[in-house]
Amino acid sequence: MSLSIGIVGLPNVGKSTLFNALTEKSVPAENYPFCTIDPSVGIVAVPDARIEKLDAFSHSKKKIPAVIEFVDIAGLVKGAAEGQGLGNQFLSHIRETDAIAEVVRIFEDDNIIHVSGGINPLDDIGVINLELVLADMQTVTKRLANIERDVKRGMKEAIEEKTALEKVAVALEAGKLASSVPLDEKKELPYVKAMHLISRKPILYVLNKRSGGKNLDEIKDKRWDELLAFVKESGAEYVVVDAKIEGELKEFQGEEREMFRSEMNAPKDDGINDLIRKSYDLLGLMTYFTTGEDETRAWTIKKNSTAPEAGMAIHTDFKDKFIRAEVIHTDKLLESGSYANAREKGLVRTEGKEYVVQDGDVIEFRI
Repeated sequence: MSLSIGIVGLPNVGKSTLFNALTEKSVPAENYPFCTIDPSVGIVAVPDARIEKLDAFSHSKKKIPAVIEFVDIAGLVKGAAEGQGLGNQFLSHIRETDAIAEVVRIFEDDNIIHVSGGINPLDDIGVINLELVLADMQTVTKRLANIERDVKRGMKEAIEEKTALEKVAVALEAGKLASSVPLDEKKELPYVKAMHLISRKPILYVLNKRSGGKNLDEIKDKRWDELLAFVKESGAEYVVVDAKIEGELKEFQGEEREMFRSEMNAPKDDGINDLIRKSYDLLGLMTYFTTGEDETRAWTIKKNSTAPEAGMAIHTDFKDKFIRAEVIHTDKLLESGSYANAREKGLVRTEGKEYVVQDGDVIEFRI
């Protein structure tokens, strides 16, 4: 399973720099048949110390981490919803992604001109989100017009759909994201989900700073306080990154890389790994493992998946042919020193079809 994050942002905020930093952590696509090979798509390994430990534990010949896809979306300008710039391309590409990483610049640099002439992260977010809202307003308005005849005929489903979409339309007209609208899960949500609205996608705000620069979070600027207040109020997630650092250090590896990082007075953590992990979580994903001499592999599944559903990540037949699963958590297995010891201690459990897989489980399926 792989779900994608679309990277969006205004010009000169560091969107392409961020994408390049992410692709420095990319993995070979041939191990992931569901992934597309496209220069605008980065297949990025999810940082996870557990797979490193399990790989060493099993002395595996091969190690395959969990991945997610980051998509470099065409640049956005004001008026995208009306087709300005690459607006139509931007909107069509972002519809195909599962979540949005919204890159916002929080550093001042006279050599890099901001499209609006000054740095104000909250204004940037306002421009981007408004374009998403306007695009969705067009979609909802068109759909409401299309079902009006069925509504007049008294068709129950059309009336229910109209009620749900009108609730969303009110929010959109007020400039609010469709995700802000509370909906009845059974009566309203299915109709709205079917519209694939852009502003219903989960958003991760990526706050891009620059090492050695004038960063709003470091100078305690009021623009930073306003930004954090907005993110908190919206219930969204955010991560602070220094996208440029990875680009500058990409030619170096190991100790040499760390030496140059120190000489540049750059932080040890540029935030990129945190961005990847938060994106994975934003998509509602979790990981279980299979491990042995041949291979240690991280499998990506949706949270709250049952054992048969989790098995489908390996092969679709696993769901129908599932008999049982032998399960032990990574920590317990590593503490035991070997599978044999874990079995002797009774730590390897036999679970049936109703078992809900936990993040970090090591599983052997019986079919």
